[in-house]
Amino acid sequence: MANVILLNGCSSSGKTTLAETLQQRLPEPYQYIGLDQFRDGMPARVRGLNAPPGSEGARGLNVVPGILDGARVTEIQFGDFGQAILSGMRQTVASLSCADIPVIVDDLLFERSFLDEYVRLLDSQSAWFVAVRCDLDVINQRESGRVGRFPGTATAHYDLVHAHGAPYDLEVDTTAAKPRELADAIIQRMQSPPQAFETLKA
Repeated sequence: MANVILLNGCSSSGKTTLAETLQQRLPEPYQYIGLDQFRDGMPARVRGLNAPPGSEGARGLNVVPGILDGARVTEIQFGDFGQAILSGMRQTVASLSCADIPVIVDDLLFERSFLDEYVRLLDSQSAWFVAVRCDLDVINQRESGRVGRFPGTATAHYDLVHAHGAPYDLEVDTTAAKPRELADAIIQRMQSPPQAFETLKA
């Protein structure tokens, strides 16, 4: 199986920019697969805005207001169709890797089961698991400047996406570091075998 670089972090943490930089810096071409691509491919009628439970708008990806630690946030909830699409994304990554196509994945692991499926599908000897972190204040600044982003979205899952308790092969912080520096750190880490997925499988 070809190499897979799995980037996990909250929205606006810099995963997409880092993935694009990795594509430029890596000697071999890597295919980019991002959660946003699969979200945007869902029919509009199943992408809800505070859609009530059981409605069609709640079946895909539903954007719902919530409260976290006394502050208003925006939660992302996946219904049955959304969950199936996310599983299909993970299977797509595995299929590309099996076809000897290296992949960079830009994902948000909202649930431990999401990570467990990656571990089951991918070769632990060719999958590098990377945490992409950033100070929340910086993330909120980035989020406020992005079109179509609801305030408090990143805050709602800032800790959640890293709450799986699993090890990473590398953790990077985009708060102040340049994407090229972080991309080169990942490439340097890839000179040694990955360990995170092997630990999880054991």
